[in-house]
Amino acid sequence: MSVHLGFWDALLLVVVSVQATVLAYLHHPRWKALVLTLPIPFTVATMAVGLPIDATNVCGLLLLLMFTHGVRILHQNLRAPVVPSIAAAAMGYCLLGWMLAGLLPVGDAAFWTACVATVLVAVTLLKTTAHREEPGHRSSLPVWIKLPIIMLVIGGLLLIKHGLRGFTTVFPMVTVVGLYEARHSLWTMSRQVPVIILGMVPMMIVCRLAQERMPQGAALALSWVLFLAALGLLHLRLWHRNEITIETDA
Repeated sequence: MSVHLGFWDALLLVVVSVQATVLAYLHHPRWKALVLTLPIPFTVATMAVGLPIDATNVCGLLLLLMFTHGVRILHQNLRAPVVPSIAAAAMGYCLLGWMLAGLLPVGDAAFWTACVATVLVAVTLLKTTAHREEPGHRSSLPVWIKLPIIMLVIGGLLLIKHGLRGFTTVFPMVTVVGLYEARHSLWTMSRQVPVIILGMVPMMIVCRLAQERMPQGAALALSWVLFLAALGLLHLRLWHRNEITIETDA
């Protein structure tokens, strides 16, 4: 079977590989979490998939939440090795995404219901989960070894993107590799997902409202403005509340 790699597929492969590599070489868990938050994969993957924003994109955020906590529970609570834990959680995401992609309607009712439910889950988790101090970690693998591994993971996702529909756009492309490097700070990574949700749901709403009035690329650019504003407010509040000094890497 021949596989056609379009411009947006190739760009997705490159930008996600770079983002995941940057995350791996940062030391402090908070900087890792911040890089993880940036919706670069969502932006490029949306263009690569070429489908309008619908309930599958929003529900993918809940699967992302399940993925990160699944890895954390398997590795930290059940003491499973981190690589099989990540692989099992990633396969679970793909299986659930593939099943739900064929069931979720594309209409407004499903989209707005998914938005409300997802935001409620995120707000509840932010209010009920406490910050924990966790050790930092920087990858010891050279970049010329890490980049091919990352690109292999993303390349596999491109083969199944059409079956996953909107779930492809929020698949943990960076996280699936990043959690290995952040295996000493999985609570911090998991706690960052509600922040990602609260930034990305408004982003998806903007795209949904604008996608019939302008090209998809323009709608995504407009949504980034709202995302960055929401992200800034959320991080200022969380970092101030936790009174954490973030050390830069030398």
